[in-house]
Order: sequence, then C-alpha cells, then structure tokens
Amino acid sequence: MDAGLKRELEAKVYAGERLTREDGVALYDSDDLAWLGKLAHHQRTEMNGDRVMFNVNRHLNLTNVCSASCAYCSFQRKPGEKDAYTMRIDEAVRKAKEMEDEQLTELHIVNGLHPTLPWRYYPKVLRELKAALPNVKLKCFTATEVQWFEKISGLPASEILDELMDAGLESLTGGGAEIFDWEVRQHIVDHACHWEDWSRIHRLAHEKGMKTPATMLYGHIEERRHRVDHVMRLRELQDETGGFAVFIPLRYQHDFVDSKDGKVRNRIQERTTMAAPAESLKTFAVSRLMFDNVPHVKCFWVMHGLSVAQLSLNFGVDDLDGSVVEYKITHDADSYGTPTTMHRDDLLNLIWDAGFQPVERNTRYEVVREYDKAPSLADRRSEPQQVWA
Repeated sequence: MDAGLKRELEAKVYAGERLTREDGVALYDSDDLAWLGKLAHHQRTEMNGDRVMFNVNRHLNLTNVCSASCAYCSFQRKPGEKDAYTMRIDEAVRKAKEMEDEQLTELHIVNGLHPTLPWRYYPKVLRELKAALPNVKLKCFTATEVQWFEKISGLPASEILDELMDAGLESLTGGGAEIFDWEVRQHIVDHACHWEDWSRIHRLAHEKGMKTPATMLYGHIEERRHRVDHVMRLRELQDETGGFAVFIPLRYQHDFVDSKDGKVRNRIQERTTMAAPAESLKTFAVSRLMFDNVPHVKCFWVMHGLSVAQLSLNFGVDDLDGSVVEYKITHDADSYGTPTTMHRDDLLNLIWDAGFQPVERNTRYEVVREYDKAPSLADRRSEPQQVWA
C-alpha cells in the first residue's frame, strides 16, 4: 500500500471518520496484517473495551430436507434421501432440554426449506419450546426461511413475524445472506431470497423491535470487492433501522465428511480454496473498521478454530458466540480440530487465556453477568496453561 494512503486511512480511523467503499477495498489490498489488526483493535477497544461477549446456547436444526440445492451447502437432503430427517416437536423439546442444567439462555434454530412441512408446524414448535424452557430466548429462522413461509402460507412476512413473535420468537438469525452481489450470488444460491427480500424481512423485524444479526459467507468464489459491497449494503440498512446487533463473517467450508452416501453436495469446492487464517483475520479487521454503526463483530469459533478465534479478538472481534452444541449446517466441527461443544467454563478460559474480560450476554446483547478480568501475564506464566488447538 502507498505510504501516503496508509497514513490517510490511519488518520481517518483514529479521527473516527466513516470509511468509504474505496477505503474498504484499499484495506483488503494491504498486506500489512499487523497494521490492520492494530487499527481494528483500536476501533473495537473504543467501542467495547477489553470485554468479550459470549452466551450459552444450543443449535437445533429441525429438518435438513430442503427444496433448494445451494452450490456451497452440504447440509441439505431431498425427501427420501439417506440421512434426511425432520424432528417431531416432542423430539425438538427433548433435545433442547438436554442443556437445561447448564443454564441455557438461547436456542438457535435454522432449517432446510422443507417442501411439504406445513407452516403451522413452525409457530407450534416455538410455543412448545417456550413452554418447556420459558427463560430461554428463541433465535430462529433465516430471512430465507421467512420468505419460504410466505410462499407456503400465503401470508405476508409482517403477519408471519407477528405470529412467530407471539409464539416466543426473540430474534431472527443472520443466515441466508451469503454474498449479496448478484455477480456472485447467482452461482452459489438456489433459492429466491436475495438482497431485496433479505433486507425487507430484516427491516420488518427491526420495525417490530427485534435486534438481529447479519452474516457474510466469505472465502469461496467472491472477490474482496464483493465483501466490501456486502458490508456497505448492511451499513446503509443499519443507518436506516439501527436493528443489527452484530456482524458475523462466516468462513466457507469444504465438504470433507459427506462421502458416507457417495455424494459431494458442495459443488464449488473443486474450484475454491478455503480462507487461510490470515485472510480470516483480515476479514474480521476490515469488517470492524467499516462497520462504525454495528456494535459487535462475532467470530463463530466452529468455522474458524479456537486459535483463530482467540487471535480474532485482536483483530476487531468482541464476541465468540456460545456453547453451540451439535452444529450441523457445515460439517462436524472436530474435522478442524475444534470440539463439538464448548461449555461455559471452556469459553471463560478461552477468553481469559487471550487476555480479555468475559461477559455473558443474552440474545439482545444485554449483559447477564460480567466475570473477572483476565489475570496478568505474570500470573499466567506462574503455572502451566492449557494449549488450545
């Protein structure tokens, strides 16, 4: 990067000026990762101090049967395929209650676009889950699913959201975003929900008082300019609604474990390479620097590994998601050296080990409990420490 441009960008960050689209592209073009990390860490410290948020959550995927066949997705199955499943409502409740003793605070529910499951199943399952776990927040369904509910019910999204909220919905999930630019999207997505509908549905959710996450799937066939465009669209929507609580860059995953039935459903992996850790850290840093109006940036540790998750806390990230449990949308997490589950104590130790203060939150990013600050480096060196994979 030109030294003058570097000084200009640094001056804008330290002055708190909003970065432009061109600035975002220039930041991605920089090969000085330490410098990017310094700028992003300054921004995250200005916004969130040395606090790192997490929650105790469980993922539930009620069905993997899906009418779409998105090019990057290994989760979906067609009706009748081996490993296709749809949970009964009592089964979903039983699974959710397995973590009740761990003071579970959130259920995260995302599903395939089931071609025959009736609309009424979805509010009913939320009501049953809320009755069984009244203190647990329900973060459920992507904007893509809500648009699918419009199709199968004949109801508009506003009425669908009202009914789901009446059944206990606290927040939508951020999925279905992938990459918004049509130049890329047309090659990776096989459903009808694109930027116009995704933004329409989140706008409605924000109008109804929800705080929702936003995501970006990176590291496949997109270029860095597409990532900047993605962030710019979300930033403009956030200017309008103020409803996004967190931005979550999700690392695209290759399919290494789905050969059990002889099918490789990820149709783009032959022409892609997964993002290296340095690229992930750069993506976190640029995202934090561009998003002056979204309070939090999350590293979903399942997709990045624990070491990158810890490093990301110095590259703009201030949220590490939660305990997760049985995440199925990509592959089994331990294929990347990460556990399938992190308990509260695991997350606390992960954050302390990185030198930050853990803060447990709820779905709306309200503080549930603040924990002690990280011990000093001298104290940590005085006894053996666990080494994370």
